[in-house]
Amino acid sequence: MLENTDYFNQVMIILGGSVVSTALLRRLRLPPVLGYLMVGLLIGPYALQLIPKTNDLHFLSEFGLVFLLFSLGLEFSLGKMNALRKTVFGLGSAQVVLCSLFFWSILYFLFDFSSETSLIIAGALGLSSTAIVTQELTRWNELNSNHGHAAIGILLFQDLAAVIFLIMIPALAGTNDNSFSFEIGLILLKGLVLFAVMLTVGKWLMPFIFHEVSKTRSEELFVMTVLLVVLTAAWITHAFGLSMALGAFLAGMMLGESHFKHQIEADIRPFRDILLGLFFVTVGMELNYHILISNIHWVILGSLGLVLSKAVLIAILAHLLGKERSSSIRTGLILAQGGEFGFALLTLALTNNLLEPQVASLVVAIIVFSIATTPFLIRYNAHICKLIMPNKPHEEPSPHNSDELAEATSELSRHIIICGFGRVGQTVARFMRKENLPILALDNDSIRIQEATGGGENAFFGDSSSRNVLEAAGLHRASLVVITVNEYEQSLGILRSVRALDDDIPVVVRTSDDSHLEDLKREGATEVIPEALEGSLMLVTHVMTQMQIPFRRIAKMVQTAREQRYQLLHGYFHGRQSQLLDKEGNPLIRLHPVKISDGCFAANKTLNELNFDHRQVKVLRVNRQDLDIEKPEASFRLESGDTLILQGMSDHIEQAEARVYSG
Repeated sequence: MLENTDYFNQVMIILGGSVVSTALLRRLRLPPVLGYLMVGLLIGPYALQLIPKTNDLHFLSEFGLVFLLFSLGLEFSLGKMNALRKTVFGLGSAQVVLCSLFFWSILYFLFDFSSETSLIIAGALGLSSTAIVTQELTRWNELNSNHGHAAIGILLFQDLAAVIFLIMIPALAGTNDNSFSFEIGLILLKGLVLFAVMLTVGKWLMPFIFHEVSKTRSEELFVMTVLLVVLTAAWITHAFGLSMALGAFLAGMMLGESHFKHQIEADIRPFRDILLGLFFVTVGMELNYHILISNIHWVILGSLGLVLSKAVLIAILAHLLGKERSSSIRTGLILAQGGEFGFALLTLALTNNLLEPQVASLVVAIIVFSIATTPFLIRYNAHICKLIMPNKPHEEPSPHNSDELAEATSELSRHIIICGFGRVGQTVARFMRKENLPILALDNDSIRIQEATGGGENAFFGDSSSRNVLEAAGLHRASLVVITVNEYEQSLGILRSVRALDDDIPVVVRTSDDSHLEDLKREGATEVIPEALEGSLMLVTHVMTQMQIPFRRIAKMVQTAREQRYQLLHGYFHGRQSQLLDKEGNPLIRLHPVKISDGCFAANKTLNELNFDHRQVKVLRVNRQDLDIEKPEASFRLESGDTLILQGMSDHIEQAEARVYSG
């Protein structure tokens, strides 16, 4: 019983530390994996010793490794690999071979490591972070750029190379010099056979199984089936003398080619994220605090050496294989770090006693430091490239400076400035063009601006929240500003910049929902258009038209709803699947019915006595027998049997409900 309690305490320590570190790193916009590793370092046997032994968590670590490789397998795309096959098998294979050989030579000849140890470490350092690179490229709109395509192609081959490393490590552990070639060949053959069999099963059998499971409409059965497939694949590869992680990766590839990929990702995410956190914490626990401190100079030098050498090698290779020079440099900067596969390979090598724990600690620390530089390198890869090549043209247009923009827009007057030229911004522009109204669009996606200007649009690459850009765009001569970006913070920044320059110009802001409507109004928005609510109004319009209700009456209802800032549409009755928080973590407005009985405090009380406004809750209506009383007055007296329809946020509604029942 005491042992179970200790195990429970260890898990609680890990979860508590992970929550705090992840929340902190999210604010700093750093990958949460760094937080997990730091938590492991602090609570492990070499630092605070809150968990003195890592063996107790070995089982959870194995599960985490399995789900890490499964999630990476899900992201692997045979179709994308085929589309980028020249980059994948040309540049990708050259990168893995050259970088691995470079690191192996340094480790073997300069540091006197064994051939097997050098190969494992070189493989771990030669691979980059698929998850972090893809996430950061998407965040900065560079996924579809030339250097973005090159990076994705290389990462796809790295995934294939990682499979080979996962096959080789168990072979390295169980062979001697005389049988090495035979054992490696045999295990590679096993791996290729399993690879072919699992892909065949994934193409022909898995769709049938998941189709039958989906007919039951049971989320529990669907998730259990996914877990069963993943663990079965891991068990099969383990039974063949290969690593369980390899089986999980193949299962991910197998399911990633099915129509159920996105549903699987959504359903498995909670399990995956928790287990991945536990895995990275256990990796961090293997870091020897004392060894890191005494060898911190080697860790820093190793991290710098890893980032610089990979960036240079990849840039040279990309340029030699036909990539434009600036694109080559930017590709090298993007892929200069170590990655998740490196952690997986090192963990597997430790399990098979192919690495000393002290060496593994140093290599993990080097990879961690390199990952910490990744957001910076990707965010500023264009600026770094310009510093290296100041007089060379680059594939990406730089933002138009104020003088260029002012010159290009000098003849515009009474025009409409569209901030954000995505689908919504382009739709606005099309309709304005039909009315021969002058428009000017601003967007920070260089690829989109290239496409739009090529199609004859009056669009410019620039930051809409910059006051200099807005002034150069002729804000004081414009008749209207339309903000169509889909991020609240970005919209708010643009709105504040506009209002700092001009208090009078009308500003229309598009939002996804009504969660920030009042805030944007307070900041100076003339109109706020929540897409979800406008979609509801359009649907209502069509429904009422089908019911033969006069159009004038419909138009009046819709206009009234807009004039009242969509008050009629705020909130709805939540269900089991409903979200209670928006993307920023703010509570959403909801509706909730409260029935009054004889024993309630609210019986025979007026709404004014209940003081709902103080609790930031509104009474939308009262149902009394067969009557619906809309927006009752403050003097309205409640009776037993009435049902109040309350509107507000969840915590406020709970307070109001407590007031109704007990006072």
